[in-house]
Amino acid sequence: MGLPLALILLAPAYAQEVRTGSDAFGTSQDDAPGVRRHITPADLPPPSNAENDPEAPDFENMADVVPAPEGKMPDVPDGFAVQVFASGLNQPRVIRTAPNGDIFVAESAGGRVLVFAAASVGAAPAKPEVFAEGLERPFGIAFYPPAEPRFVYVAAANQVVRYPYRAGEPKASGPAQIIIPDIPTERHWTRDLAASRDGQRLFVSIGSASNAAAAMPEKSPEEIKAFEKAHGLGAAWGDEENRAVVRVFDPEGENVRNFATGLRNCSGMTIQPGTESLWCTGNERDHLGANLVPDYLTTVQEGGFYGWPWYYIGGNEDPAHAGERPELKDKAAVPEVLIQAHSSTLQMVFYDAEAFPAEYRGDAFATLHGSWNREERTGYKVIRALMEDGKPTGVYEDFMTGFVLDKDTVWGRPAGIAVTEDGALLVSDDANGTIFRVTAEGSK
Repeated sequence: MGLPLALILLAPAYAQEVRTGSDAFGTSQDDAPGVRRHITPADLPPPSNAENDPEAPDFENMADVVPAPEGKMPDVPDGFAVQVFASGLNQPRVIRTAPNGDIFVAESAGGRVLVFAAASVGAAPAKPEVFAEGLERPFGIAFYPPAEPRFVYVAAANQVVRYPYRAGEPKASGPAQIIIPDIPTERHWTRDLAASRDGQRLFVSIGSASNAAAAMPEKSPEEIKAFEKAHGLGAAWGDEENRAVVRVFDPEGENVRNFATGLRNCSGMTIQPGTESLWCTGNERDHLGANLVPDYLTTVQEGGFYGWPWYYIGGNEDPAHAGERPELKDKAAVPEVLIQAHSSTLQMVFYDAEAFPAEYRGDAFATLHGSWNREERTGYKVIRALMEDGKPTGVYEDFMTGFVLDKDTVWGRPAGIAVTEDGALLVSDDANGTIFRVTAEGSK
């Protein structure tokens, strides 16, 4: 298969070979810094199973997580260095850099939000303070107002809360105020947060309660139309009501509504610097085959419908819902960057600093937590999504790899990612409780 014109035009800036077509699919054995892939909707195989097929295998292949071998560090491109920034944490996931340079970390299993002072970012190992605790699986963190925050918002599995905050405070100066209560916690519990640049709106992602919503009760066309008027195009119902969505709300937690629908599990969100574009990382459904359904990075459009549960990656119908919603086939958005299925992408961040080489400026980094449900492992790495003039090319490149030791064993699962004030990249491994700091040669 020849390269698309857009990739040919990128050749001067991005000279590495790009794996396309069937060559774009692979396993962790194919991973290494610099390996590039471009998966398109035309490359997808047909489904080999269906959610409601009694003969379909329910394949599980959880990796054994072991401590890092002596002296072992992740692999990164030539010209970069990795060191352990912090260790001994209890499932560190989302990382966010405050406007003053402090580093906030959601310690999900510990029920805490930690903060590393900006002055410690260049030192290792760094020691955190406990900013807040007593939360149910905290994940998303957002600062409000974004430029000069007076509050830190935290999305736990069951609610969104906020704490009063002044820059540099290592501990919340007051108790949590509940902003959005009673979020259901069945199945997907990772709730990320993002704030619009103007501070008028906040967004929270709420994943689905099931894999493919195969058990939704029937609705008549008239009932569906009325439901969608209140909940958005393609919105699911029953146990899935207000699930598989990004919701939007004002800073006081009022005017909560669905901003976009059909996002099975938007685990990570961010606003692209210099724009109003909201992006999310999509964890897609299981049981359709080893190479279905691709995970993705995508812009999230207001009123957008992203397919779940009826369709995936545009108008590809899910066999579990064959013939149920033909009117949605041409209305499902196609995500901009398709990633190998079952990679389990979690958090993403745009690189807007200057410490890395110039070609990294404006690109996005994303963590792939790693597959648990296919025979040959995928994920367990950090990727870089290549942008051109602020637009995604669809190409992504392995940036941090080396966590998979053999077919059964891994020593890390990347989860959170952030750019520090000095332009370094922080990556959390939630399996062994470590945060890595990646710097470019010549930077501090």
